[in-house]
Formats: sequence, C-alpha cells, structure tokens
Amino acid sequence: MKISYNWLKDYINTNESPEEVAKILTQTGLEVAGLEEVETVKGGMQGLVLGKVVTCEKHPNSDHLSKTTVDVGTGELLNIVCGAPNVAAGQKVVVAPVGTTLYMGDEKLTLKKMKIRGEASEGMICAEDEIGLGTSHDGIMVLPDSVKIGTPAKEYFNVKSDQVIEVDLTPNRIDGGSHIGVARDLAAFLNKTKPTTYNRIPVDQFKVDNHKLEIPVEIKRPEACPRYAGVTISDVEVKESPDWLKNRLKAIGQAPINNVVDITNYVLFETGQPLHAFDADKIEGGKVIVQTLPAGTKFTTLDEVERELHEDDLMICNTKEAMCIGGVFGGTKSGVKEGTKNIFLESAWFDPVFIRKTARRHGLNTDASFRFERGTDPNGVIYALKRAALLIKELAGGTISSEIVDVYPKPAEYFSVQISYNNVTRLVGKEIGKETIKKILTSLEIEIENETETGLSLLVPPYRVDVKREADVIEEILRIYGYNNIEIPSLVKSSLQYAPHPNPDHLRNLVAEMLTAQGFNEIWSNSLTKAGYYEGLEQFKSEQTVNLLNPLSADLNGMRQTLLFGGLECVAYNANRQNKDLMLYEFGNCYFYKKEEQNENPVQNYHEEEHLGLFITGEKSAETWTNSQQHTSFFQTKSVAENILKRMGFNLSELQISESQSELFSEGLTYQLNNKTVLELGIVAKKMLKRFDVEQPVYYADFNWKAILTKQTKHNVSFEELPKFPAVRRDLALLVDKQVKFQQIEELAVKTERKILRQVGLFDVYEGNGVPEGKKSYAVSFILRDDSRTLNDKQIDKTMKKLVAAFERELGAELRK
Repeated sequence: MKISYNWLKDYINTNESPEEVAKILTQTGLEVAGLEEVETVKGGMQGLVLGKVVTCEKHPNSDHLSKTTVDVGTGELLNIVCGAPNVAAGQKVVVAPVGTTLYMGDEKLTLKKMKIRGEASEGMICAEDEIGLGTSHDGIMVLPDSVKIGTPAKEYFNVKSDQVIEVDLTPNRIDGGSHIGVARDLAAFLNKTKPTTYNRIPVDQFKVDNHKLEIPVEIKRPEACPRYAGVTISDVEVKESPDWLKNRLKAIGQAPINNVVDITNYVLFETGQPLHAFDADKIEGGKVIVQTLPAGTKFTTLDEVERELHEDDLMICNTKEAMCIGGVFGGTKSGVKEGTKNIFLESAWFDPVFIRKTARRHGLNTDASFRFERGTDPNGVIYALKRAALLIKELAGGTISSEIVDVYPKPAEYFSVQISYNNVTRLVGKEIGKETIKKILTSLEIEIENETETGLSLLVPPYRVDVKREADVIEEILRIYGYNNIEIPSLVKSSLQYAPHPNPDHLRNLVAEMLTAQGFNEIWSNSLTKAGYYEGLEQFKSEQTVNLLNPLSADLNGMRQTLLFGGLECVAYNANRQNKDLMLYEFGNCYFYKKEEQNENPVQNYHEEEHLGLFITGEKSAETWTNSQQHTSFFQTKSVAENILKRMGFNLSELQISESQSELFSEGLTYQLNNKTVLELGIVAKKMLKRFDVEQPVYYADFNWKAILTKQTKHNVSFEELPKFPAVRRDLALLVDKQVKFQQIEELAVKTERKILRQVGLFDVYEGNGVPEGKKSYAVSFILRDDSRTLNDKQIDKTMKKLVAAFERELGAELRK
C-alpha cells in the first residue's frame, strides 16, 4: 500500500522527515518496503523554460520544417528547428534547451546540440505529450501572451513533488490500510515524547438539502452485510477532477477517472472505508436490496466479463436485477458515467468471509475487497459517507437529496479485554510503567473501562479485528513503546532438566544444529502448493491432495504431499541467481486426503505427517589453489542421512535397506524398520528436475520424522565402558559380479561372524584394466575385536577364512591378487 507523505500531513502535524516517518512505521509494525520521490509530471519538468518565438521562417532544405529563433530570457536567442505545423513568430511556448531530459511514456531523451538538414538546432519547442501534460502531438503548446519569458515550466505548471512510502501490510494490520490509519500509529508513537494527535477532516457541515430522491434499503442477508448505509445526491456534474485530487491519486498509483469516482477512491485511501457510487436513475424500482441470487445467475461486471454467480455471492440489487457484486466489483449498467446526473452513494460493512470467498471464486482482487475481506471499521461507515458527500457537493455540485439511510440491526460491540501489569512486564521483558501503558492504549483509541492496582479492563474498538486477547493488547503496547527500547539482558538464567521422554522440539533443534554445523541452511517453504505437481504420480496420487475450496491462486491451490517440490522451487530460484552450490534442510508437515476411508467424521479422512527433507546440489567445495573442485554425490547425502539416524539412536544393522521404488528418484535407497519407512534418499529423477527447470543433479533425502520420533521415544540409552582389548583390521580385495552390492557383502559378513566382527567398511571400488568384463573389485575392511581377551593370529586367520568362504559360496566372489 502506498502512502503519500504530503497527504499524510493533512491528518498529523509533524516535522518528521519522510525517512524518519518510514523508520517509525517499521518499528510500529507497518513495515516500509520502500521510499520513492514522485512528481505530478514525470521528471518534474527539470530544465524546461517558457520562451517566445522571435522569428520563424521556412527551413531552406525541408518543406515541413521551420527555422526559428527563441528568446528564453538568457540574453541570447536559441536557434531551434521545429517540425510543428502551428509554430509562428510571437508565440509564447515551452522550450527544452540543450541538456534537458524529456520523458515520453517509457522513453527518455536527453537533448543535444545538433544539425537538422544542415541547420543548427539548440533545443526543442515542445508539444504537450513531450512534457507529460497530455497525449496530443498535433502541434506545439501555445501559451497565453501574459506568461513571463524565462519562467521555469515547473513553476508555471505548478509541478508538485511528493515522497511515497510503500507499506507492506500484513493481513492483521488492515487498520493501517489508509492515510488516517497510518497517521494514528505515527501519532501514538510520537506522543510518547511530545503531545501529538492525529485528526480527521470535520464533516459537521453535512446537511440534507431536500428530500426529492429518497431510495430505501433492504438487507436480506444480514449475516453477510451487518450494516449498509446510503445517501442520494442530485443534479451533479460528472467531469474531470481538479488537479489537486488527480495529483493525490496519481502519487499513490491510482488513475483518475472522473470527479465522482475519484472522490470515492480518495475517501477509500483516506479512511480505509470503501465506497461505491451508483447512477440513481438506473436503480429500477427506486430501491436498493442487499441479497444473494440463485446459483448460475449471469452478471456482467465493469470489466465487461460475464460471470456466473454462486449462491453465496452477496449482490447489491434493485427491484429487477443485480447492480454490483457487494464489496468486490461493480456492474456495467449502474456505474457513474459522464451523463450521470443523480447518484446513490453506498457505504457498508460486509462480513469478511463472504467477501473473501466471492473474490476468490471470481478471481477478483480490488482495493475494496482487499479491505473488506480483512475487516473494515463498522463505526467509520457514516463518517466516510458524509466525507464523500461533502466532497461531491464541492467538486461536482448538486444537492444532498435524502436523509442518510443506515440499516444497522445489530451494532458491532467493542472487544472486552483484561490485562495485568505483571503480564505486561513479563511479556515485554521490562517494566515500562503504568502511566506509559495507559498513555499508549489511549493513543491507540483503546478505552480504559476500569483500573485496579493490578491491571486494566479495556474496550478495544471493533476495527482492530486482531486484538481480542491480553497478549494481543500487550503486543500493541510493545510495538508503540518500541522493540528497540527493550534492552538485551546481560544475565542468562538456565537450569539442567531431565525428561524421561525427549521433547520433540529439542530433538528437532538437535538435528537442525547438527546440519547447520555441517554447512546446511534451513529453508521454510509454503505448505500451500500447486496441486498440478501431483498429476500423473503414482506414489503421491493427485486424488490424495488436500485441495483448497477458495485458493489464493492456481499456484497455491493444494496442500503439499512431499517436501521435494518446495525444495526444488528453492533450488531453481537460487540457481537462476548464480547460487548453485546448495545444502538445504527443511522440517515441515505433509498432508494427505484418504478418499477411500470416508469416515463418519470428515476430519478423520485427512492425515498429516511431519517430515525432514535434505537437499544437496552443486559443488561440495569451491576450487582454490590448494584444493580441486569436488562435486556433491549420492554418497555424501547418504552419509549425512545415516549420521542423523545414528544420532537419533537407530542401529543401521537393524534397518531393512533396499533399492527405492519411488518415481521421485532415478536411483535411491529405502530404509525401513518393521516395514515402516523411516528414510528414503536418492538422486532426483530428471523428469522431476525438468518441471522446475533445474539443470544440475539434486540429491534428496526424505525422513518420516513422525516415525523417527515414535521409534526414538522407545530407545533406551545405556552406557558401557570403553573396550580394554585392541581391535584388529584386515582388508580384502573381492572380485564380484557387477550386480553385487556392498550391502550384500556387509550383511553376509555380519551373518557369518557375529562374535568378534565389529565393523565392515568399503574404501574402494575399481573397474578397469585387470578386471574382467562384467566384474568389479571391492576393497573391504573388517574390524575385529574380542572384548574378553586379545585376539591372536590363529583366531584372526580362522575368521577371515570363514568370511572368504562365505563370499565365494554365496556371492561367487574371488580374492583379487
């Protein structure tokens, strides 16, 4: 949302600079994304000057050009070649001398001294489109004879400069979605050090001029529209808005339309209350009805798109047909046009849920729906209506021709909240004083209903839809007091604790710290994803996707079934920005819809699991003069993943390890315990990478964190003394068929010698010269140890012969010399 600094100062008297205002707003929770200088005319007419055409004669080498001399008040005449058909001696004109930069649409032109058809030209005599004052290019602008030569064009055309503050509104802070809302927060912050208040433009002058255009209102869906107000204005003149109004709207990126529509937009951005103006003569039957229409009803909106209505779309109707989608978008028939003479001005309070669902169903996102679906101020409805009516009388003429119709059967109530001073101190982190607390609350328009020694009873205005609990109020106090004013404590209080069952959060942090120490970065992707990612998959079927009824967009219309796709989006984003060497991890829930189960309780048809995902891609280490570049690999991922399992208390020898059958991987492994998958890792399949335009290999490990936690809580931690007797290592070079895996060698070795074999390792794989076709050589290490005595050569040789015999018998292995 854009806030004009000049406009903001209409409501608060402050000498704070735009930069200081931006800092304050960010501190108070209205984060400022940017600060930009804007001018009513692009470029601010810098360098342009008013001049007089002294002489004008035909160009000697062209039939359509003129050779002129122009006086711009410097004492020397400028020679300018001009192609305009209407240029003549004696005219007062706008001149762009050499060095001036002109902005024509998206193009920028800096004038230089040049020759045109052999004649020198020292600038340009300008048409209105060349200086940003219009679109006409029929000829140069001719000014009144009264203008003074040498006057800067910026002064003559009253070009204004402004600073626009870009505020990133979070969904809970729509109270800051207007200039008055921002002024309220700014005043509350400044009031801590010096008395500061904000003000609204008075509407005391509002009065009814006559009763010749009474239009009653009926609400048939009060749960969707708790309040609806309107007033009529007769004999208006719809025309172009004055410059001050157009400039205000242009500064915040709004295109002026006509004076009536511009006023409704102006009041919207001033107060945060959306308004809508109807052509009163198009209201058939002379009555406004707020209702819903049967599903399938056709309605054409202002963008000339015919839409099919839902049975819960709230419509503003006359006695015969719909005129507007309430709170979202107007219709083509009842809008204010140049010929409109009488208007009905609407100001309402709509239910946020109804508006949000309607806007999503029709893919409409307007300034009005943005505010209504987040919650507008029910008590600001009438003020905004009066404010707009007075502006319309001032700028479009006419008379107010009815009483204000205000249908408000059940007024909104203030939220009652109790806070204790002790809790304020506890959550804020320091004692800030009772008077400071009360001063901040009052400046935020939160009423103090009752005060005791220990706390306050408060009434929070209904426009603060996010402030309903004690913690919410304390957050309001803290953001105005200032997060930066809370000192960092120098004393850390901690204690040793023991829990019979580990806290899941502690275990999650343990693994996170372990990964971070190895160079991984944590990511947090959106649990909302594109449901289309799962089309055609067998492991994650599309019918298992939890789809949203009212998605924010087609790319966020389902809940994720795997962390892989969010991670690949992150990999692609980084790779496209030359950050290709990545090690990432993410903890997050995955969601599933079990259509085949169909329990009586619909909630039981849905299932969620927490997973941990690891992503490794790019280079393992950068190339330096001391170190060659190393690629990441499947085995690097496997090592990290298995170390996590070990850290969680798993014995890898107890796990069933097999080749992964997942379509997500081109090659991979699955780790199971009692037929329950706890880990799946591998090389991401190229067809998956292609979906995200990822061109480099990606290695992915997926932990079923819920299964890991379930098993981990059953682990008994035991301690044993270090072995007293030394271990012995023996190595074998085994020549085996290519299809034999090291895992088979390891499992067979453990099965053959259970007593003194402690560890089996693979330290080399070789294929090449000296190795027969279809064979490969494994270099395998064996760690032997007897915990009751020192091993002798006889025992060691006997064990190794037994292992070799088993390898030859079961795997067809040969010892390689």
